[in-house]
Amino acid sequence: MMRWPAFSDPVHDGQRHFRRVLAAMAEPGTLHVAAAPAVPEDAAIGPALWATLLSLCDLDTRLWIAPGLEAGGLTGALSFHTGCRLTAAPEDADFALVTPGTLAEPAPLFAEGSDAYPDRSTTLLVVLEALAEGDAWRLAGPGIPDTRGLDLGEAGPLMTRLAANRARFPRGLDAILTCGERLAAMPRSTRIEANVADIRQEECPCTSQ
Repeated sequence: MMRWPAFSDPVHDGQRHFRRVLAAMAEPGTLHVAAAPAVPEDAAIGPALWATLLSLCDLDTRLWIAPGLEAGGLTGALSFHTGCRLTAAPEDADFALVTPGTLAEPAPLFAEGSDAYPDRSTTLLVVLEALAEGDAWRLAGPGIPDTRGLDLGEAGPLMTRLAANRARFPRGLDAILTCGERLAAMPRSTRIEANVADIRQEECPCTSQ
């Protein structure tokens, strides 16, 4: 598993990254740079997402991986470093590793929790080609003074799905967005609005994976 190194200090580095994810969730749309282990050149995910998997996954975690994202031996690395359980059923997953295209119709059915147990839902771990401040998507809601803007490249299916959370709240899907070493988060409480005139594909300023 040398191609997929873990944290040099698994406990403390994992805790630091977990706090980074929590900070991103508390302030939706803010960008954070992960101090993360490198990933293989043939990997379909970047260092920020690898660090997030190392921080969130354990023996009790069920993970669903969209086809193509297991490149580079990711599943073996996850088994070795975290012991998490892979599931073939999206609705059974605690976390789902996806791209925006994964959410295009017909999209997988992920767990959204219930009114009584909203925490029993799937958290999306998203691989993006772009993640930067911008005006393509405007965010509002808890943790956001006024509004906050993001450019995410070609992310229409993903954002359409996350925007639907508003009608289902407190049920819904939370999302952790990643591109290279960058990450941001979008909890289900976030209100999302597209700036149609400004949506465009941009090359990620971070190192694309």
